[in-house]
Amino acid sequence: MNNSPESLRRIYERAFAGISRSLDSFTPQLNPREMGTITSVSIGIAKVSGLPSVGYDELVKFPGDLYGIAFNVDAEEIGVVLLGDCEHLHAGDDVERTGRVTDVPVGDGLIGRVIDPLGRPLDGQGPVVSSARLPIERPAPSIMDRAPVSVPLQTGLVVIDALVPIGRGQRELILGDRQTGKSAIAIDTILNQHDQNVLCVYCAIGQRASSVAKVIAKLRAHDAMDYTVVVVAEGNDPPGLAYIAPYAATSIAEHFMEKGRDVLIVYDDLTHHARAYRELSLLLRRPPGREAFPGDIFYIHSRLLERATHLADDLHGGSLTALPIIETEAQNISAYIPTNLISITDGQIYVSPTLFELGILPAVDVGKSVSRVGGNAQRPAYRAVAGDLKLAFSQFMELESFAKFGTRLDDQTRKTIEHGQRIRACLKQPESELVSLAEQIIVLMALTASRLDCIPLDKIRDAEEALKKGAADIPADVRQRFLSTDKLSQEDHAAILQVVDHVITSFQPAPVPESKKTS
Repeated sequence: MNNSPESLRRIYERAFAGISRSLDSFTPQLNPREMGTITSVSIGIAKVSGLPSVGYDELVKFPGDLYGIAFNVDAEEIGVVLLGDCEHLHAGDDVERTGRVTDVPVGDGLIGRVIDPLGRPLDGQGPVVSSARLPIERPAPSIMDRAPVSVPLQTGLVVIDALVPIGRGQRELILGDRQTGKSAIAIDTILNQHDQNVLCVYCAIGQRASSVAKVIAKLRAHDAMDYTVVVVAEGNDPPGLAYIAPYAATSIAEHFMEKGRDVLIVYDDLTHHARAYRELSLLLRRPPGREAFPGDIFYIHSRLLERATHLADDLHGGSLTALPIIETEAQNISAYIPTNLISITDGQIYVSPTLFELGILPAVDVGKSVSRVGGNAQRPAYRAVAGDLKLAFSQFMELESFAKFGTRLDDQTRKTIEHGQRIRACLKQPESELVSLAEQIIVLMALTASRLDCIPLDKIRDAEEALKKGAADIPADVRQRFLSTDKLSQEDHAAILQVVDHVITSFQPAPVPESKKTS
């Protein structure tokens, strides 16, 4: 090399100048991360140390893209509820804070989809398209943001719409022993919202995969998935997913409610939700109370169901109607969880195993069922024809129990029993055979006007079907008033009864000739 010292110096100066310029233009980005360590792992939970700034309900990240919720925030360690399988976790693994709470995707892209509580698709139709994300835990609307429940939610089931009516924005509990038709009532209610401008969210908590598959197949067969979102936490999923499932489903429903839509949400069922919370609480060493449930078991359901409401007009006037389902054991509705939910909700529909065994379906026990709101939400036309029905049916139930002992009955009592038998016959309804509003009104009008009392009991079913078909003969202007806030006039009543009389003429027994009467 023949380079002089001066040329070497210039080369070095240029090189160091370039390095200096690069250093001046580089700004290091510091991303502080708070890391912790797993101290122990159990089924569904993990104990973590070393996260001094973590907050309650904060999402933390484990290896393998597994997340958990900080549940117990103690001085020395944190109890975390895991939201997935934990077989790959070991003591000593790193844990990282995320700085956010658990959220779920929301938006119109979820309609027709089947997802898990974290928003992951379960239907094999590709990724879920969402417009936003909302926290699964949100405060319930304040009292001043709510409006009275004033619009009915038609279930298509005569016994409920007539005797235990539900309003949009109401919370109506469905309870009864297992395998008595509780879920069938809720599914039929979803099916009846077709063309009613009501979106539906079905939340399956701890159900068998085969049961959930049957429900989804039924919804698809009736084109109900076009307006339904299904959120599923299966029975073999970790208890953490079962715990967050109803909250995630409610946030999805609230998004539509805040847009001014009417939404129906079904929790099927909260018995499994309560048991999942009990399991997590006992694993985290929270003190057990009555029936081994922790003391705050009431609060987890009250903060969930308080989110169902009818919003005021200045908040777009949307509504969220909740139908929680709860399972009783041996008809014990005074157990801990059922009494909690009865006190939270605005009424209950009790499904009786005794009626179910007798083939009276839906097996709704009218005496133990009540709606504290729905009567005020009924259409005036419907209220006019169904007003006295519950009283007449209750009187019949009482008298029938006495008549079983062979008591001699006077004519008035016998008429009451015969009238009640026809009411019960008309309240029977096969699964998925829903009845429209006009069809219900004409049948109830015939019942309350005692037009069916002269028809033999074995022909009541045929007469009822004929009346439903005859509903199309009611004048169009009268049928329009069924959906309005106008009361039916005397002329409207006469027009409906004229159709009733015309239909049931063929079912009435032939008059007995005078010669046979005298003989």
